[in-house]
This record gives sequence, structure tokens and C-alpha cells, in this order.
Amino acid sequence: MQAFVIDALNGISYGLLLFMLSAGLTLIFSMLGVLNFAHASFYMLGAYLGVSFALWLGFGWALVLAPLAAGLAGALFECMLLRRVRPAGPLNALLLTFGAAYVIGELVKLVWGLQPLSAPLPAPLDGPLFTVGGAAFSRYRAFTMAVAAAMLGLLYAVLRISKTGLVVRAALTHARAVEALGHDVPRVQTMIFALGTALAALAGAVAAPLFVVEPAMAESVGSIVFVVVVTGGLGSLGGAFVASLAVGLLQTFAVASDLTFGGVAARFGAHAPDAWEALTLAQLAPLLPYLLMVAMLAVRPRGLSGQRGDDD
Repeated sequence: MQAFVIDALNGISYGLLLFMLSAGLTLIFSMLGVLNFAHASFYMLGAYLGVSFALWLGFGWALVLAPLAAGLAGALFECMLLRRVRPAGPLNALLLTFGAAYVIGELVKLVWGLQPLSAPLPAPLDGPLFTVGGAAFSRYRAFTMAVAAAMLGLLYAVLRISKTGLVVRAALTHARAVEALGHDVPRVQTMIFALGTALAALAGAVAAPLFVVEPAMAESVGSIVFVVVVTGGLGSLGGAFVASLAVGLLQTFAVASDLTFGGVAARFGAHAPDAWEALTLAQLAPLLPYLLMVAMLAVRPRGLSGQRGDDD
């Protein structure tokens, strides 16, 4: 029971980190209709900037400056390139973001090199927050949960309560009417793209002390993020939130499990193939999110709460 509690908290913290990353991608797709393939690269850029700013100015400033820098880069990218390409169709915009992912990856290698960087934990957040039956839950994991919760509250306040959020939500479906009322819709779109990339960079800066900061981190997390947004439903923040928690808990419990195919088959009176006898659930943990996505698409092709589709 003690291990279950710790695994559940670790899974929730990982899921909330995924939500920080997937929320930005979901916002961009909702507002611009662009599936941003460079999103995970902005996450990687945020991690590298977070490590550098933390070494120069401290961890607190890193969490502020890394998202700001990435958001500014995202705004320039949208204004100078994406805005010119989008009228030609979604395929051109997709290819542009795909190329941008490679450019960001190469720039990161040129600036920071190929060697992994270490991001030490800040002293107040180092160590266990509490211990349950010998299993510890770290202070930093709790901190990531608090940052994600604060981000979720801020998003809700901006998009659901403020006047800016009203304009954004109206522009999603009635862009011409909003523009006729005097609002600058292209500027709103730039703001949303910048916000999305800033959220990705914030996730990278927060994740830097937990994971390895190296050039391949965008590739390793990028596919998981697309699993989350597809499972949750393209364009749905609520769906992305539920899918993020589901993927986080699924992978965490799978990694902590000691179940084998042979043991599961024996419980049901069957015999597993010899090649699968010793295969553990932990070894299959990286595949489980993709199996979840396939199952979701088979049952509900638009995901949990999909909003955009071919008919939109």
C-alpha cells in the first residue's frame, strides 16, 4: 500500500509535467490549426536555457527567463515564417515546423555541444518531502506538481475569465467577426503561439533536474506528447489533462511492476511462449502509451474530447 501511494504520486507528477508540455501544443492547434512538430524542440530549448540561467542567475530566475526567451523565439517564428506559410495550407505549415525542429536541434548542438548537461536540484527542493513505509516522495516532485497546478489555474483565468480569453475563444470559431469588431486576430494568434512555446519551455526548465538534458531529449518526449494530445482529442485542454494523467500513471505503475508474462499466464491457467516467459511489464512500459492511443482511436477516433476535425 505504501509503494502504491508513492507510485501514484510519482505518476501524477509525471502526468502533470506532460500536461505542461501538451497544453501548449493543444493551444496552438486550437487557435492556428497547426500541428507544431517543433513543440518538443522548444521543450528541449527550455531545458538547456533553464540549466544555463540556473548556473548564472539561480533556479528561480531560470523558471522565469527560459519560458520568456522561448516564447519570444516562438513569437518571432510565427510572425516571420509561419504566418506567411499558413495561407498555403496546413501541409506547408506542418513541413515548416518539421524543419524548424531540426534547425533548433542543430542550434542546440552548436551552442551547448553533444555532451549531456547536469541540472542540480536547488537546495531547498532537494531531499524527500515525506516517507511512507520506507518509500520517499521527493520535494522536487511536489514542486513540479505545484508549478503545473499554478499553470493550470493561470490558463483557466486567462482563457475563461479575462477579456483576452473571451477574444481568443471567439477567434477560434469566428475570426472574421472578431476582426470586424476591431480586434487584431493575427496578433492574438502570435500571442497564443508564443504562450504555447513558453509553456513547452517551462516544462523543459522544470524537467531539467529530473531527466537527462541532451540533444535527443526532444525526440524522446515528442512522440509521447503527440500520444497525449491525440488520446485526449486534438484541440481539447481538458482531454489533454486527462490523457496526461493517464499516461503518467500508466507508465509509472508499469515501470514499478514486477509482473511477467509467464506469471500472468499461469494465473489464468495458460502457458506463455518461451520467448515471452520472462518478459516483464516494466520492459513494455515505453509501448503502453502507444497501445493506449491505438485503443482510444479504435473506440473514439477523435479522442476523449476532440474539437477539430476534417469537417471543421
